[in-house]
Amino acid sequence: MIPLSLISECTKNLASEHAQVVPISLFVAVLCLTLIIGHLFERNRWINESIVAIIIGIIAGIILLLISKGKSSRILTFNEELFFIYLLPPIIFNAGFQVKKKQFFHNFLTIMMFGVIGVFISTFVITCGSWWIFPKLNLLCLTAKDYLAIGTIFSATDTVCTLQVLHQDETPLLYSLVFGEGVVNDATSVVLFNAVQKLDVSKFSSKTFRLIGDFFYLFGLSTGLGVLAGLLTSYILKALCFGRHSSVREIALMILKAYLSYMLAELCDLSGIITVFFCGILMSHYAWYNMAETSRITTRHVFATMSFIAETFIFLYVGMDALDIEKWKMTKLSYGSLMGIYSSLILLILVGRAAFVFPLSAIANYTNTRASSDQASRITFRQQIIVWWAGLMRGAVSIALAFKQFTFSGVTSDPVNATMITNTIIVVLFSTLVFGFLTKPLIRYLLPHAATRKNIIHEEPGSQLEDLNLPLLSLEESAATNISRAKESLSMLIESPVFTIHHFWRRFDDAYMRPIFGGPHNNGSQC
Repeated sequence: MIPLSLISECTKNLASEHAQVVPISLFVAVLCLTLIIGHLFERNRWINESIVAIIIGIIAGIILLLISKGKSSRILTFNEELFFIYLLPPIIFNAGFQVKKKQFFHNFLTIMMFGVIGVFISTFVITCGSWWIFPKLNLLCLTAKDYLAIGTIFSATDTVCTLQVLHQDETPLLYSLVFGEGVVNDATSVVLFNAVQKLDVSKFSSKTFRLIGDFFYLFGLSTGLGVLAGLLTSYILKALCFGRHSSVREIALMILKAYLSYMLAELCDLSGIITVFFCGILMSHYAWYNMAETSRITTRHVFATMSFIAETFIFLYVGMDALDIEKWKMTKLSYGSLMGIYSSLILLILVGRAAFVFPLSAIANYTNTRASSDQASRITFRQQIIVWWAGLMRGAVSIALAFKQFTFSGVTSDPVNATMITNTIIVVLFSTLVFGFLTKPLIRYLLPHAATRKNIIHEEPGSQLEDLNLPLLSLEESAATNISRAKESLSMLIESPVFTIHHFWRRFDDAYMRPIFGGPHNNGSQC
């Protein structure tokens, strides 16, 4: 006979195991349903996959509320560590790995202006506006650091909706601007948010003005770490010829090295987002060419799949969490005050976005016109509207930063903090659903299909015919020749800095980097 105590113990163990397995199984089932329904709406004019995920999340939340009799609308509890450690790295790495580097670096200065300077301008507008408006709407007890955090939280964009409509081949300039700014914007927002957390606003001294310096310090070190990780992986794959013996090993090495670079950056208090993004760019530029042909195809699909699942997971959770009754009960403000806060945040996002997109676009057009007579590099007014619209949506990064600022492991008992969490969720839902619904018709109206092909950026005249093997300086030539070449290079740098830097980088890359780390020109010498 089996003792009853043993049966009871086994039952308890099974119950505890299922307590963890059942929620995960349910969430995965809903995730699968989201993928199927998203596929069915693939060609829909109004709906995209992120909107589908949010709507299904809301429906699932309503069903859970009915089943639990109003106690809970969530299957899983949100944890910002889960987001930053497991969900965000594959999204950002895939963005760097899949980016069209030629277009990205051709528009690098414009992208950096939008993604870095733009975040500072938007943060300033949203911080000042909320500081002035919120007390008038009875939202009190927020500190100066909270207002700065709010500015960075609502400056983090989500361009997924727009990128699902744009096509790289038809609108390369517009796609590279929206895509590049979206990634740099997220990285800048997270770095600026972390810098705000370390800022002692109670002591107004010279240290307060080190915020911008600390930001660029973190940005530079994070970029360097990502470049180092990418180059090291590329060299290992090229030198050890993993593809000879096992495609699995070389794919696993790329995934693990990318993740390790992210974790090392976080351990060193740097920005893991920037690190893993540039690590992805370097791996796609060098390491990818050192792999077997089957591994190249596999890596692109594996990274894209991991990123897609993580994005869908996040939007699905946002839809469920919108119906979290506990946070709504904690909010003590009136309905009118809450509506005023939601409306003011949306208005500040609109104004903050416009405050930098149109002025910086004018600056970019002025510099591009001086550097080149090619009108294809200009950002037209219609394209500026799309760039402005693409950054109005708020998504996963805003949610994660809000939870990090106003909760402890996803839980809060402070009414003000609960109000800010619900504010963030409502803004994310409204911007994604409303602005997302209008994205496809807006782009089709502003960029008719017949006109999109005109925006393709062509190479500078004669750039493909130039000899990229010419040395920067040669000891075998006379001093006069070297001085003449240096003067010519300096005048090129002043007249067209982006093109000149890209030109000399191509020469340096082909002559020194690719023979060591791999690249398309070295395929014949691969293992």
